[in-house]
Amino acid sequence: MNSPEISIIIPIYNADKYLRQCLDSVVNQTFKDIEIICIDDGSSDNSLQILKEYRQKDERIILVDLKQNNGISNARNEGIKFARGNYITFVDSDDYIEPDYIEYLYSILKTFNCKMSVCIHNVIKKGKKKKVFDIKADYKLSSQECIKRLLYNDGIDTSAWAKLYDKTLFDNIKYPEGKLFEDIAITYKLFIKSKEIACGHLAKYNYVIRENSIVTKNFDKSKLDLVEMTDNMAADIVSLFLNLKKAVLRRRVYARFSTLNQMAKVDKKNSDKIKEMINFIKKYKWNILADSNVPLRDKFAVLLIQINYNLYKYVWRKFK
Repeated sequence: MNSPEISIIIPIYNADKYLRQCLDSVVNQTFKDIEIICIDDGSSDNSLQILKEYRQKDERIILVDLKQNNGISNARNEGIKFARGNYITFVDSDDYIEPDYIEYLYSILKTFNCKMSVCIHNVIKKGKKKKVFDIKADYKLSSQECIKRLLYNDGIDTSAWAKLYDKTLFDNIKYPEGKLFEDIAITYKLFIKSKEIACGHLAKYNYVIRENSIVTKNFDKSKLDLVEMTDNMAADIVSLFLNLKKAVLRRRVYARFSTLNQMAKVDKKNSDKIKEMINFIKKYKWNILADSNVPLRDKFAVLLIQINYNLYKYVWRKFK
């Protein structure tokens, strides 16, 4: 059997409520030279049965049953091991993609002669679709400029999905197992190895916000991985690109705000961590306020938390 051009890797864990929508969007891609690697990460619901049903209908589906739950990083790493394609993309099992998702990412990658391409995504919340960035045309960025935009959340994000990778980019690179926010630890490294990145302005990936997802479920200490992953990324980036020091600081402050927002209902249990993060934000408030690239939302948050943490929480709950 000839190797496919593109491997689509789907990590799955207890996704039976929305797995069919995801799989339907993948098997009906306009670009046909694909394999679909479904990694069942020890699901205890009907996900595995659904996967077996789809595999009987489409020979491009490769089903890997890991038997026990080891986390999304392990599932992605396993998918990369099985991938035979020249290129790899990821789709989360609770999301879905537009019919020409693969075709679009592949076309801009070839047009700009890059090893990696990215596209914009839509956010789906309570059935409403919203494009996250308003960009007018496709373009190409150096790895340094791409990382800078990622740090400022300017049209580029850290997600593993909505991206197409030359498989060789993953040589000696693995997602960190046992950690949340694993893509923060890896995406910038792939940008660096790619050297140039093709960036698409069309939204071809649909990210669905659901209750009890990693982002929306109640806070637990594993969510502190966001700060750890971000700080590790920051140190690595500054060692390579000293001129990104301001951008790196913005991302570190942003990670702390994001974590504080997650912790809003469990303040008393994590008072030391909360105090530590607030002190970090206050320490660098003038750096953030003086940086013209920092979004106004971030600056407003810095000013609020400088006045009073409870005031910040009240405003965030009111307008989140």
